[in-house]
Amino acid sequence: MSLLINVQLDYGFAHACDVLLQVEAAAIPGQVIERAHLTVTHGEHFARVPAQDNIGERIWLRVQGRMLVDYQATVAINRIRSDFGVLAAGLFHQLPGEAVQYLLPSRYCPSNQFTDFVEHQFGGLEGGAKIAAIRDWIFEHLSYVPGSSNSETTAVDTFHGGEGICRDYAHLMITLARACDIPARIASVYALGVTPPDFHAVAEVFLGGTWHLVDATGMAQEDEMAVIGIGRDIGDVAFLTAFGPLEMNGQSVSVELAG
Repeated sequence: MSLLINVQLDYGFAHACDVLLQVEAAAIPGQVIERAHLTVTHGEHFARVPAQDNIGERIWLRVQGRMLVDYQATVAINRIRSDFGVLAAGLFHQLPGEAVQYLLPSRYCPSNQFTDFVEHQFGGLEGGAKIAAIRDWIFEHLSYVPGSSNSETTAVDTFHGGEGICRDYAHLMITLARACDIPARIASVYALGVTPPDFHAVAEVFLGGTWHLVDATGMAQEDEMAVIGIGRDIGDVAFLTAFGPLEMNGQSVSVELAG
């Protein structure tokens, strides 16, 4: 299966500003970049740097005035949809170095505050069965409400508020998984079925010796996603980070099956 991805960003900067851009699908196992083209308004600086854990790339820009970004790609997905519910969690001393940091709390995912809750709610389960139960609990207890959160919303806020958008679902999924001592991280993705169409965020959990994408919103499946990048939480995978004031004129994201 191949995904046809089209992204347009239109932002304005009254003053010269450094911008970190991350919109391109990553060249990683499970997906193949068949075709890709990126156009960015000319600025003072353009440089590619490795993204978190060397999965995908970020682009450093220095821009002033209007910034237009056009990204088009066709990505073949050969990732297999796994039944992670039957997989075991790894023993701590057997975890690879890449997974260790994702056991720990982070800015938006204060997992240390949820240890009592997960023991009470999911204590009778292990490994993948526990992750599946957490996913189902989040899906049943949260409402997807655009505009219900902001850049300061943490998993604690989402847990108590009972609503959010994709990043909030992902943050709560990650937080509860880490509270169960299962490594979990965020993945920014392009995915079929996302409503409204936009950049999408899901969790990724380490089970059975490898990573598995988990979408607690229920909108996307792991064999229908193209990964852009990964990180501890949304702070590591924002599609655009501006180190100064900006104005959004418009943006659009579409993901379709390639004909």
